[in-house]
Amino acid sequence: MIYVENKDLVIPGQILADDEYYSGRGTFKENGKVCSSLMGLVSLRNKKLRVIPLKSKYVPKKGDVVIGKINDVRFSMWDVDINSPYSGILPAFEVFGREKKELNKVYDVGDVLFLRVVDVDEIKKAKLGLKGRGMGKFKGGIIVDIAPTKVPRLIGKKGSMINMIKDKTNCKIVVGQNGLVWVKGDEDMEQLTKNIIHLIEAEAHTSGLTNKIKNKLYLAIDGELPPEEVEEAEEEFVLEKPKLQNFKEELEQEEKEAEEKKKNEDKPDIAKVIEELKKKNKSKKDNSLSYDDNSNNSFILNNK
Repeated sequence: MIYVENKDLVIPGQILADDEYYSGRGTFKENGKVCSSLMGLVSLRNKKLRVIPLKSKYVPKKGDVVIGKINDVRFSMWDVDINSPYSGILPAFEVFGREKKELNKVYDVGDVLFLRVVDVDEIKKAKLGLKGRGMGKFKGGIIVDIAPTKVPRLIGKKGSMINMIKDKTNCKIVVGQNGLVWVKGDEDMEQLTKNIIHLIEAEAHTSGLTNKIKNKLYLAIDGELPPEEVEEAEEEFVLEKPKLQNFKEELEQEEKEAEEKKKNEDKPDIAKVIEELKKKNKSKKDNSLSYDDNSNNSFILNNK
């Protein structure tokens, strides 16, 4: 027998079901009963009960992709804040191998990076690296902080939620599994995206959230509701790896396009230059003919 429903809010020690149900993360078994070990939301699937904490700090795991901020620059490594009680380090050799460089000229205190967790030691200290598609330093934009457990809800089923926000706001968005989200776009759209992300975090446990967010976006940007509603499929709160987004290539492409535009502005218009030369040559030719005609006329008159 089960005593709770999917997505119910429960507290530590609360009995959830009899032993015909399986105990999953955030639960424990006692005297043949499945009980909650924390405050959170019930997740029920195939008779397996789990409790997803309402708010929790990120615990690093090997292979995770995270967003981190440089806290300190040491002799051979950078200290990185990864939104966790556990520290993160980025060794110099992970960035430029055996080559020796001044670390603060590469990344300095305050820089925000997209990184991968290379390894985690016995005290949960995370060794970080930059090998992988899109890894590197962010330029501009804002950082939004949410609970790591709400990351899957922000991404949505097959990226449905995050892609809808990107398309409507025209912002670049990169999501770290540690609950930090980088957003870059027009200033107004950055703030709207930030508010939308916090709304998703606050109402992650509610049904019909995708439609609600869609309506909010359309009202804020277009001033009217979308033409048609899309039924939202139920989603389970599972912390999955966000799809890597190669923001670095996009930023480099933007810079390249800006440079090309500047070059084109500075470059003279060849068609105009040729047209000017033709006009000058024609003018010279006309002047020459005019002089010769006058000379001939003068010669004839004198002979007469």
